[in-house]
Amino acid sequence: MPSRPLAYFCLALSMVLVGSYVALSKPLAQAFPVFLLAWLRFGIGGLGMLTWVRKPAGEPPMTPQVRRLLFLESFLGNFLFTLCMISGVSLTSAVTAGVTMAGIPAAVAVMSWFFLKEHVPRRTWAAVALAVAGIALFSMAQPGPGAHGTATATASPHSHHLAWLGQLLLVGAVICEAAYSVIGKKLTGSLSPRRITSLINLWGFALATPLGLYAAFQFDFTALKPGTWLLLVFYALAASVWTVWLWMTGLKVVPAAQGGVFTVLLPVSAALVGVVVLGERFTPLQLVAFGIAIASVVLATLPARSTTKRAGGTPSSGHG
Repeated sequence: MPSRPLAYFCLALSMVLVGSYVALSKPLAQAFPVFLLAWLRFGIGGLGMLTWVRKPAGEPPMTPQVRRLLFLESFLGNFLFTLCMISGVSLTSAVTAGVTMAGIPAAVAVMSWFFLKEHVPRRTWAAVALAVAGIALFSMAQPGPGAHGTATATASPHSHHLAWLGQLLLVGAVICEAAYSVIGKKLTGSLSPRRITSLINLWGFALATPLGLYAAFQFDFTALKPGTWLLLVFYALAASVWTVWLWMTGLKVVPAAQGGVFTVLLPVSAALVGVVVLGERFTPLQLVAFGIAIASVVLATLPARSTTKRAGGTPSSGHG
């Protein structure tokens, strides 16, 4: 079991890596069809953790409930989230998507309270509110093409009448991402972070294979440059291995509602990579938004001395 500070570090690093590969994956999204990119991601990620699939000697057999949760974790967090997000942005705008994604910390807190029966302290709710405000303000302050370095700033004219459907799909993406955190917290009670990471990747590969193979047969791989292949390998390992393992490791100790606050670091890191690597620019309002976002993480992770005293000095999974 990691210590609480180490768990915080794992959650933060996971979201920083997600934001980094989101920003750096623009060339991949332009080079590959969506389902082919997803299929290659899961395939390369699976090769990177072949030894993680094997059941450890001390691990009890998986119950039918755990098997169902593993499928739902991959279906909602990997497969359906990607479809809802990409389709939602295509029918609305990247700015709209950024504002909608600001609801993820709140959705995680509500779902962890409802499904996991976690006690969510007032300070965590306050951190969630700051996280939502920070992400929303950052998204509305975008100076250029779109949120988080994406190229689609506005919806195409012919999709204007379907904006309501795009917004609905984005809300679906928020629910999927929140479910990913809550189900992941549930799974950490039965399986190790390595096993969870490898098994949900296998499910993702299985779900993406039919359409991925169809796209692969029609794709010209010879046209790809070596740099694109290197970026693909980084994206696959970061998205399928490193970020998931770090997230599940952190959730072994941290309540899901508190962990959800760390999703605020995703747009922050994506924007920083966009400025440093891709040559994009900041606005003063974005700097204010970043300050609010970081404040939410600080508020969520400060030690709760009063809670510890009431509990007789013993840590509680629902506090902190």
